[in-house]
Amino acid sequence: MSQLPLPLLWPQEEGGERFILSESNAAAARHLERWSVWSLPITVLHGPRKSGRSTLGRLFVGKTKGILIDDAWAADEEALFHAWNDASASRRPLLIVADAPPPAWRIALPDLASRLAASPSVGILDPDPPLIAALFEAQLARRGLSVSPQLIDWLQPRIERTHLAVLRAVDALDRAALSRQRGGLTIPFAREVLAEAGVIDAS
Repeated sequence: MSQLPLPLLWPQEEGGERFILSESNAAAARHLERWSVWSLPITVLHGPRKSGRSTLGRLFVGKTKGILIDDAWAADEEALFHAWNDASASRRPLLIVADAPPPAWRIALPDLASRLAASPSVGILDPDPPLIAALFEAQLARRGLSVSPQLIDWLQPRIERTHLAVLRAVDALDRAALSRQRGGLTIPFAREVLAEAGVIDAS
């Protein structure tokens, strides 16, 4: 797959929520964009926690007027079964969001299990380095913290490659900056704070 320029936002319109695209999530966004040609008007979107899967689901529903069932593994199975049948009959798109594809769920209702197994699924992967850098920039700016490109370059290779690790690092930096009344972040400051928080290895 060719490299995507970052930051690339989906959808492209101004205002509202944004979903930053990269190689790790582009397949999911492209699949949702092509909803009108789905053979079955149902898709299971799976991915790690804090990966933006719920944001992508809300954007999808806003564009299609479809139905979103988030945290589907915890949903009432009868309700999910009827939602699947209704979507199939009405052709109104249904997006089911979960941690993992349906075979990983413990589903007691056999008819629901067979329907979910027959449903298309698309996944969001752990973030690639360009997305980690873009997420750091977006999350820190959202909290009003001044960030240099050098700091982003320093942060990106030093944390675990997960969406959750990015958010833990941002939370730690935000708390420390607030307690020490800092508006700007430096590499020495980030190294000290993230090492104390156990987010990076200080050695």
